[in-house]
Amino acid sequence: MPSSFPKSSADWNRAGAAGNFLAPIDQLSPNAFKSVIVGGLSPYSDIDVLGSFNTAKATLPHLRTSALEHNAAPHHSPTAPSSAPAFTPSLLFISATLHYTGTTPLQSHVSAAKAAIDSLSASLSIEHGPFGIRSNVIAPGAISGTEGIERLAPPEGSETRRELEKNVPLGRFGSVREISDATLWVCGPAAGWVTGAVVVVDGGAWRLGGGGGIGGIQ
Repeated sequence: MPSSFPKSSADWNRAGAAGNFLAPIDQLSPNAFKSVIVGGLSPYSDIDVLGSFNTAKATLPHLRTSALEHNAAPHHSPTAPSSAPAFTPSLLFISATLHYTGTTPLQSHVSAAKAAIDSLSASLSIEHGPFGIRSNVIAPGAISGTEGIERLAPPEGSETRRELEKNVPLGRFGSVREISDATLWVCGPAAGWVTGAVVVVDGGAWRLGGGGGIGGIQ
């Protein structure tokens, strides 16, 4: 947030933590499913759907203030120009691709959560576009050096890991830097007319079904 702006404003907000573990539906308890959709036993552990909703709900007033300051709210500012504003504040949700084809086993809970996040972002893009606020989703594939890969993927350098990487059309897992670059584009002025979109950053893996064998591992 630029220091010249009042503390009541914000330029962008990111939501959508991952809550991932492997489990078949017949061994998935209601509490386990709820832990991903709603949150764990702690009142501070809301993840995925409810956590994304709460974060968006808390920051929307500040994003509206920022939109007015940037003269980016065409329906709510009498001085808003008809040309593109220099900047539009935005919401950014982190999702996944494993629910696109329904071919990723042991991930029904995460698939349901990520599909809900995609829908939440789409609704926000329509409801808050007139206020000059954009809402988009980034859907990463398998990203090296992240907790999800460390917990759910075979060790780096193993033959199984190399086979999984070969299943990605671009022949490798992604990097944290590549997700950062996508984030900068989605939240920056170059994407000022992009809202309601899902930007997939997975090396083409989801096109093969199941995210190239481990869709949804982040």
